[in-house]
Formats: sequence, structure tokens, C-alpha cells
Amino acid sequence: MRQAIGLFPVAWRIALREMRGGLRGFYIFMACIALGTGAIAAVNSVSSDITQSISAQGRNLLAGDLRFELNNREANTDERAFLAGLGEISETINLRSMARLPDGSDQSLVEIKAVDGKYPLYGKVETQPDPAAAADWRSDTGSSPYPALVAPLLLDRLGLKPGSELLVGDARFRIAAALDKEPDALSEGFGFAPRLMTTIEGLKATGLLKTGSLVEHAYRIKLNPGAPSLQAIQDQAKTKFPAAGWSIRTSNRAAPALTENVERFSQFLTLVGLTALIVGGVGVANAVSAFLDSKRTVIATLKCIGAPSTAVIMVYCIQIMLIAAIGIALGLLLGIVAPIIAARYLSEFLPLSTGAGFHPAALVLAALFGLLTTAAFSALPLGRAREIPATALLREGGFERRRLPSWPYLAAMATALVVLAALAIWTSQDRYLALLFMVAMAGVFLVLRLVAAIITLAARHSPTVHFPALRLAISNIHRPGALTTSVVLSLGLGLSLLVSLALIDGNLRQQLSSNLPEKAPNFFFIDIQGSEIDGFRQLLKAQAPKASLEAVPMLRGRILAFNDKDVAKMEVPSEGRWVLRGDRGITYADRLPQDTSLTAGEWWDSAYKGEPLVSFSDREAKALGLKIGDSVTVNVLGRNITARIANFRKVDWESLSINFVMVFSPNTFAGAPHAWLATLSNPDATAKDDATLLRTVTNRFPTITSVRVKDALDTINHLVDQLAFALRAAASVALVASVLVLSGALAAGNRGRTHDAVIIKTLGATRRTLMRAFTFEYVLLGLATAIFALLAGGGAAWYVLQHIMKLPSDFLPGVAVATVVISIVTTVTIGLVGTWRVLGQSAAPVLREL
Repeated sequence: MRQAIGLFPVAWRIALREMRGGLRGFYIFMACIALGTGAIAAVNSVSSDITQSISAQGRNLLAGDLRFELNNREANTDERAFLAGLGEISETINLRSMARLPDGSDQSLVEIKAVDGKYPLYGKVETQPDPAAAADWRSDTGSSPYPALVAPLLLDRLGLKPGSELLVGDARFRIAAALDKEPDALSEGFGFAPRLMTTIEGLKATGLLKTGSLVEHAYRIKLNPGAPSLQAIQDQAKTKFPAAGWSIRTSNRAAPALTENVERFSQFLTLVGLTALIVGGVGVANAVSAFLDSKRTVIATLKCIGAPSTAVIMVYCIQIMLIAAIGIALGLLLGIVAPIIAARYLSEFLPLSTGAGFHPAALVLAALFGLLTTAAFSALPLGRAREIPATALLREGGFERRRLPSWPYLAAMATALVVLAALAIWTSQDRYLALLFMVAMAGVFLVLRLVAAIITLAARHSPTVHFPALRLAISNIHRPGALTTSVVLSLGLGLSLLVSLALIDGNLRQQLSSNLPEKAPNFFFIDIQGSEIDGFRQLLKAQAPKASLEAVPMLRGRILAFNDKDVAKMEVPSEGRWVLRGDRGITYADRLPQDTSLTAGEWWDSAYKGEPLVSFSDREAKALGLKIGDSVTVNVLGRNITARIANFRKVDWESLSINFVMVFSPNTFAGAPHAWLATLSNPDATAKDDATLLRTVTNRFPTITSVRVKDALDTINHLVDQLAFALRAAASVALVASVLVLSGALAAGNRGRTHDAVIIKTLGATRRTLMRAFTFEYVLLGLATAIFALLAGGGAAWYVLQHIMKLPSDFLPGVAVATVVISIVTTVTIGLVGTWRVLGQSAAPVLREL
């Protein structure tokens, strides 16, 4: 160690002097490091910007300091008194319903939000084209038509404009302006329909607020000065009103679902960026090998004049780290600029700041990944250069078989890789997923090396062919210094990732566009009152006699405890967490629902009168760690009800029929007010038939909410399109890294190619023969890599779809063809571009060096 420290100043000076000649040979090195580092820095910077903006703008995003939300009931006198004691209150009511034209010719599902005069407590409502309309739109609230702000999408869908009128339920509304932005839209989650904002008086006039209707009552609080902390208020509310069943949201966690989704998505993109960086590591190894190969004479000279091997390696290690620092700096610059660019395009949908996108933690993390990747993949080439004696460096042309370096270099590489993996796992939100990713990455690298070895072995033992160009191509695949390993490593990982993402995307689209519509009902009908159910059935029987109608009672309930243990204090796996998030639809039945089957336990008798029993969905019960006999406490209409799990049943969620996580015995809710939920299935109905039926039901029963399943699936398809674009963009980063690495590998092999080409041309081969040989070689390598990518990517996609998403997985031939074409075209194009210059070399200078 003391000797190394003493040699460092000399090595530093020599390294800087050598770098005066420029960075030739290291441009691809820098590009690989910059691309991977930049992807990680950009993703984490944008993610940090969103999460920090959510935290900083929490009051605006919540339109209050706290929000207490109740489902299907208003706060009672005691609860209102408690809320009033905290500060100023603003009440809003949310529900879905149908908005229709006054003449009944058209209608649309809308998300209604009724607000009082104090809304919003923080932030502001924005309208277009006249911003002033947001200030006075509630000034006339005493009589019909009631004022309303509507989303531009609803105006376009129904052909309306400000000043037009529309009907909702039993009330008439006048459109005051188009709603451009509401401050708390993100905290309220995703809606399937355009927004219609009106006054509470207007909503009450619609007749939609009936017992059993799916209604959300929210109470936002602007705290008094000196009020207790947000956590203290939450604890006090739960202690004082244990059976309230309200959901409490605070401004420091205004949009937890959005934050969690952003963090999960950014984690995925970070892993993809890490993939690009590790793929780039192969490029680092190739570039370092090529660079050290070009410095053989210099290294030999230094060793011959007495320079210790440690000093020689230190010179080039300094150069490599300095050049890596330049690449990392370029990547970090992208990370700084990314939030500014993202804010310009995403600020309409997400809370992004428009200031400088400087997030030190994200940049430091990306820089560490870049440094560790450089150290890991440059250790072997440096070690090999150290082991070669000066006499061999001066005598040989650099085509000796490569050997493993001494153990310190192997240990350095292993240490850097372990630290790299540990850092990726430690900084991930889902560490188990990150661990699986790193294990899979290591496995893919080992398999790729095995694939390269198999290709080499197959080429070495292939039958002799009589076509000279093909025979030369096959020999190029297995000769010493062949590009086989570099090509397979560089393209294999990127293409495998691209195949897996394409297959997942394709299967999701297939499920949404073909499989789901085949099984899904035509309509969902919500908020059917008990007094309307008989007339509703008669109407549908008359309008669609061949259709199948299924109707069940429906309530809303929030799971509070399992076996008297508060679910808020339980560690729940991500696949079961959705069951506990917010209120769930629940029902009761005296017989097993259609299209379900028991997996454990027994169903209750139709005349059962004992303790409350519940049937739980099998898959969700396993995710939550439940078993037969466990108790479930649910808050329904402000009452806590505890039921014992009697059985588990298999639920086909993909059918989109009426399915519930929990089905209770009928005696559990005897006498409880509730509405009905219904589905209508008619595979033979046309779009015109659906439109006619929708119009008839809406005009006859204006308080019943009708949801056309195809419209909902179109909305989901649009979201999948946006998500798929982001995934493809992420995959393209890894593929670009693969292309860079491939270019670097071919550049690194140009010295050997030049000697081969010159000797073969001297022996009488034409440039055309050589071009054919190289083309065949690149086609064979590209085809072999594509086959591996299909197998590896297909296997990964199958696992994700079957075991994580719980969806059917099909092999899509189009993806196979596209992968093969991309692989071969990329390999041949880059290979021939790099080889063209080799074929033009003069023979004499090369022959003199042999």
C-alpha cells in the first residue's frame, strides 16, 4: 500500500500526459456510462421531484390540512362537533351518475362533485376560457337551473358549451364554465368519467342521495392555530370514534396511492436503467481491452525500463476513472435537466415543480452506480494487462489466448459487483423484487456466456461447407479473439428485456381488447334502489329480451381488523394491500354465487340464523394470511360488524361479472338499507343497441348510474397505451446501450479483423468474398442471439404474467418475428459499417508489423 501511494504522483503525471492525445477509443465507453447513469439519475430525479412536490403542495392537493371521508353516510352530530373543534370545515360529496341532454337524445357517465361555499380551503379552482368564472359560479344557488362546472371532455362528448343546460337525476343544471383544474383532483384518485362540479344544494335536488347509494362524504379541515399535530388528531379521532369507519388523509400524505405508484414505477425504471448500465459495463470491458491492446508497446516500454507493474496499471486505472468521471458527469447533467423537461410536459397531470431539478440523493446514487460499474468491468482487462510479461508484449501481436488475472483483480471485480447489487437492493422500495432482479441479471449473464460457448463449440464442430464465404464466417465465430461472446452479451440482454416487455404489453392488450370483452357484460347498473328494482327488471326484459340480467344487493364496507388486530398496524404483502385500501363493495347471499367454486370450508344453509359468517376470496385470503375460522371486522354504515370466515371461494376477476371479495350470510345485514348492483350481458347486441338501451334506461330511471363496459375498457386501454410508451422508452435505453456495446465490441476487434482481412486478401480473396463472409458471420450471431432473447424474454414474461399479474400468457409470433429482424438487422448493419473501413486497409503497413 505504501509503495502504491508513493507511485501515485508519477502515475498521475504519466496518465495526464497520455491523455493529451485525446479520448480516442473511449467515446463508446463514455456513452455507455453516460447513458446508464443518465437513465438512473433522470428517473430518480423526476420521481424525487414528484414526491417532494406532493409533500410541499400537500395542503393544495388535499384542499385542506386533513380530510375525513365517510362512505354512504354523513357525519353525525357528535362527529361534526369534533371536526368543527379542529378548525374551518369544507364539505364535499362525490358520486357517479348519468348526465343527459334535456331532450333525452344523448347521455354520459359523469363523476359528480358537490361542494359548499368554502371549498377549496387551500388552492383554487381554475376554469377556461374565463378564469373569473371560478370565483362567482356559485353565486346563484337558490333555484333551478343550478350552476355547474364541467370537464371539457363532457362538453365535447355531448356537444355542449358554457351556458348550455343538462339534466342530472331530477335536477336541471346550467354550465357556468369549463372546469380546467381542481386542486385536490390527484388526492381523490383516478376517475373513469369526466368531472361535473356543482353545489351541494344542486346535488340534493337531483334525488341521487338515497339510502344505499354509493356516495362519498368528505370533510376538509383548515386547522386552527395551535392545533395538535396531524398524527395526534388521527389518534384522537380513532380513539373517540372507533366505529366511525372514516378514512383520514393528512396533507403530509395527500396522495399516498400516487406516491406509491410513482415510487414503484420509478423503481422499475431504475432497474431498467441499471440494466442499461450493466449492459454498458460490457462496453466498458471491451473499450478498456481495446485501449490496453492499443497501448501494448507503451506498456512494454514502461516495463522494460523498470516501471513496476503496479505503476503501469495505476496509470491506466487513473485514465479509466477520469474518463468514467466524464461519462458520469454527462449522465448527471441529464439527471439535472430531466425534471425541468418533465415539468414542461407533465405538470398538467402531476405536481411537478418548474424550478431547478437538482436532487442530490438521486444524483449521488446514479454516480455510485456508474463508478461501481466501471470498477467491476474494468478490473479483468487491467488484470490481464498486468500479467503479460514485457517480452510477450513486444513479440506477440496480441492474439494470445486470454487467461484469468490474479486473484486480487478477481476479488476487486467481485467486490464491486456485490456492492453494486447491495446498493440496488438497499435503495429499492421493494427489496425482494430488487433481489430477484439482481439474481436474474446474474443468471442471464451466466446463461449468455454459456450460449456464447455453445455457439463457439457448435461452429468449431460444424460440418465443413464448400462455400468459401460461409466457411470463413463459421471459422470467424470460433477462432481465438472472435466476437461471439461480445455480440451475444451486448445484444442478448437488451433484446431479452425488449422481448419480455413487448410480450407483457401484448398480452395485456390482448386481454383488454379481446378476451375481456368476450367475457365481460355489456353494462353495469349501480345505485338501483329497492323501490326501483322490479320496474328496472321489467324494463330490461322488454328492451332486451335475449339478454341475461344479474342483480345483487350491494353495500360498502371498510375492513378494520382481522382477529381483532387493527389492519393499519399489520404488515400486508403488496398483492393483498388493495383489499384494505378504502371501502370495498360487499354483498350477502344465501347460495354460492354463479361462476364461483368453494376451495375450502362449507357454504351456509339458506335459512341460517346464527353468528355472522363471511365467504372470502381465496387468492386475497392467502395474500392476507387468513384461514377458516378467522374473524373479520368490517365497518358498514357506521357500524362495526364482526363475522367469522366460513369458507374460501375461487373468484374469476377477469370475467368482469359481479364479484366480491366478501360475501356475507344474509342474517348479517337483516334490515340494513342498501341499493342493488346489476349487470346485463347480451353478446349479440350492437353498439346501436347498447346506445338505445342506455338512453332508455337513463330517461326512465335518471337516478340509476349506467356504465357501459366497453367505454371503461377504452379508458383503461388509453392508460395502458401511456404506460406501454413509458416501458418501451425504458426498454429502448437498454437496447441503445446494447447497440453501443456492440459497436464498441466490433471496434475493439478491428485490429484482429484488419490482420485477418489483409492476410486473406494477400492469399487471393476479393473484398466481395470478405463482405459475404462477414455478413454471414453477423447474420448467424444475430439469429442465435435472437433465439436466446425469445427464450429468456418469453420465460420472464410468462413468469410476470402468470405469477405476478395472475393473467393468462400467450406467445405472440409477431414479437418473435420483430425480435429476429431487429437482432439481425442491428448486428449486420453495425458489423458491416465497422468492417468496411477494415477492408480498405493497405496490405503493406500491416504485413510489416507481423
